[in-house]
Amino acid sequence: MGYVQKVMKFNSSRYRLRLENTQFAAQVPAGAVVLDAGAGIAPYRSLFTHAVYESADFERVDKPYAKSTYVCDLSDIPVEDARFDFILFNQVMEHLPEPARTLRELHRVLKPEGKMIYTGPLFYEEHEQPYDFYRYTRFGLQHLLTTAGFKIERLDWLEGYFGTVAYQFSGMSQDLPSRPKEVGAGLAGYLLMPPMWLLKAGCAVSAVCFHALETRIKFQGGGYPKNYVAIARKPAGREPTERAQPARLDA
Repeated sequence: MGYVQKVMKFNSSRYRLRLENTQFAAQVPAGAVVLDAGAGIAPYRSLFTHAVYESADFERVDKPYAKSTYVCDLSDIPVEDARFDFILFNQVMEHLPEPARTLRELHRVLKPEGKMIYTGPLFYEEHEQPYDFYRYTRFGLQHLLTTAGFKIERLDWLEGYFGTVAYQFSGMSQDLPSRPKEVGAGLAGYLLMPPMWLLKAGCAVSAVCFHALETRIKFQGGGYPKNYVAIARKPAGREPTERAQPARLDA
């Protein structure tokens, strides 16, 4: 039973997220200073044991958090300009009411020629309410990132269409009605329930199959992604204006 539950909970998007962040971490030299912006439970911290890892989060959602280096709004991070060599910005921007302002702040705290990984949803249900504001197309991401001063080195689907389909099937298996009164009054509800149960079971099996397919093939020949991933760089320019460094929360 435990194995079945583990299989049902497998999420190929998280697999792709881990893979992308692992590849990003491989570019980070020893001793580099890394900011995990909107870190949450800091799921990628273990990838940066060779670096100086710091995190920032506002910690207002009712969910678990790892201990943040900076408890703050991401549009006002209490550090000096150009502190960080690399930034992680995973699955956060949809929760920001003013994303352009936050991107300008991340640009400020990133060193010239420093890099940032962005991931975020195009197709996903509301979550972490009420802090869920937007979904971004690739054109929206291009506009926001370049307007904030970043140069986009890569903008791609995070997972292929198989991952999107797996997510849809998973949602159907959980959220389609499971009680007669939810599909029809009286006898009609009872008659409709057996095919509904079969459909829910078929969707659960299909979800597992498509999640497994996603880990083997990133299909981009049709459909649309559930998430996008971008690698953005801060081009070298004029020297940043220094700002006094505040005391760290873990000092």
